[in-house]
Amino acid sequence: MKYGPVCVKLVSMNLYEALFLRKSTRKYIWEPVQPELLAKIGTFYEEVPSLFPGIRTEIGIMDNTDRKHGPQGLFGIAAPYYLALYSEKKDKYEMNAGCICEQISLYMHTLGLGSCFLGSAKVPRKKRNRDGLEFVIMMAFGKPEGSLSRRSVDAKRLPMSKLCASKEEPKRVIRELLEAARLAPSAMNTQPWRFVVTDGRIHFFAKKQPVAIMSRWDEFNFGVLFSHILIAAEELWLDVDLIRLEDISQKEFKKSQYVLSAVVRSE
Repeated sequence: MKYGPVCVKLVSMNLYEALFLRKSTRKYIWEPVQPELLAKIGTFYEEVPSLFPGIRTEIGIMDNTDRKHGPQGLFGIAAPYYLALYSEKKDKYEMNAGCICEQISLYMHTLGLGSCFLGSAKVPRKKRNRDGLEFVIMMAFGKPEGSLSRRSVDAKRLPMSKLCASKEEPKRVIRELLEAARLAPSAMNTQPWRFVVTDGRIHFFAKKQPVAIMSRWDEFNFGVLFSHILIAAEELWLDVDLIRLEDISQKEFKKSQYVLSAVVRSE
């Protein structure tokens, strides 16, 4: 028996699926990325939602395929491309930057590109400002050498029992939001966040660090985490508001500091 041609439909990965698979890529294949993919990254950035739309940002992509234009202070992480994010210096601008950068990183993953945040990267003094915006962070990216992905169970993250407190078992959709948050990457894998669940709300706290240098990137880290919350909420068809509750913000906590709350308004 003969069969007709088989039509195979390729389904592209979305950001929600990517957050379970993405890992930091530290080794790259030294070859150019197709210009259309670089253009897609630029277009994605122009449309990406941010935490605080009132903060002006800009990105720049540096081609280092000739190995002559890499920024300094990368601890040996060399890559064919670097993306720099610049921002207005306003309240919570680093948190906003973290939210934007993580979405770009996840989008790169859907394009088959690896990436890695470079908190220690430095740029020449003349490039630290761009159209009145201040350099925030650099991201290495390119075609990965080796596997692009890892299983979520292999991610080196604290178990939920160490991160979350709740008087009763959270609803399924809350658990899914929490799992997306748990998988968020953080500088030096400090995982500075702690979660408290009450009545359909997730309250986010920053763990107080014994050494100041460990908390240097906490605001950026929380921006990364909140991008996971927003991505998961969209995938799960949830209305989630990220707000700061005054009754909690006025309280003092011995081992942590209140950041924001996620209020789930419908399921």
